[in-house]
Amino acid sequence: MLPESSVEDIRESGRVITPAAEADKTKLGPLKDLPGRWSNDALPGRGWNIIALPFFEGPFKYRLLMNQYNEDLTFEIADTGVPNRGIETAAAGISGDQFVVALDYQQVTTQIAAADFPESGLKARNETPIHHEPGLFLHMTNKARSDEALGTFDVARLGTIPHGDSVLALGTVKKSLGIPPMSGLPVGSRLGHTVLDEVLKPVDEANRNDYVAPYRHFHHAPFKGTLAGLPDFPGFEPVDTTRLLREAIAGETVLETTVLDFDTTIESGGILNIPFVVDEANATSMRSIFWIHKVKGNSPDKPRMLLQYAQFVFLDFFPRGDGSPGLIRWPHISINTMEKVEDDPKPMYAMVRDGKFDSSVA
Repeated sequence: MLPESSVEDIRESGRVITPAAEADKTKLGPLKDLPGRWSNDALPGRGWNIIALPFFEGPFKYRLLMNQYNEDLTFEIADTGVPNRGIETAAAGISGDQFVVALDYQQVTTQIAAADFPESGLKARNETPIHHEPGLFLHMTNKARSDEALGTFDVARLGTIPHGDSVLALGTVKKSLGIPPMSGLPVGSRLGHTVLDEVLKPVDEANRNDYVAPYRHFHHAPFKGTLAGLPDFPGFEPVDTTRLLREAIAGETVLETTVLDFDTTIESGGILNIPFVVDEANATSMRSIFWIHKVKGNSPDKPRMLLQYAQFVFLDFFPRGDGSPGLIRWPHISINTMEKVEDDPKPMYAMVRDGKFDSSVA
């Protein structure tokens, strides 16, 4: 709560900041279903991650790491009318101001299983938080930039990651059920020819130690984590990393889906990294797609809310072998399927203690 003197100062300047009310959700536009707490409480083990990491002790100088995780993702209304002051066009009587809706978010993921190839002995212990990210989702309610081919960029995501990365991604809003395949294979490997063809080859002694062997390993023996005992569970693998998202929603009766598609390569978006990250394994671009589903629940008046995402980050390290300029581009992909478990959670910073979600305050 702001001190009374601060509130009076804001009022005198023509703007009032007060705690968010339930009615504010009607002002959120495409973000209206996000406020609340989303988690894997009811859908455990649906978070999966694949990342290539430099590993000079191994035969390939990199290792491929798979994580299975649970997540808590909380959204709170920060403001329903942030004014970006612009130049007024006096002759036309048109205001130059833009107004932006802002949601705070905090993401905490906790590893429950992991595997890497080649085996490094460097994996985090299970039940360890492996990602913490605070940030904002924005909706530009007016004066959003448009592109004839891509649409109107009226949403944005800002995030900060403790590795030393800061992200701004602009995005579009769509109504769609489609979750496309997303390849997790490197671009421009040292092989100098098609990576996919090599990965699809059977695992045998002839190719056991070639450069994409880690990807071939997990394609032919997908990572199943704690779900290995489930009959017919296909596991998580690098050729089609979004298959598990499609399978998770296949048994649901979907009533409505809102898609938020963010990309750092659009307009003024981008990623800034600390010098070590730039020098060693530079995060150069990110695309993240969120599918917000209303699905049929037990009550006809109250649908269940599911949130799925696929996040794709390029990490650039090691020289390419295909003759193109630049470095090999290694996809770092995370996917998850969560359910909304609270519409009005406690303040987000009260829910994280010692790096883990504390359900006693929820």
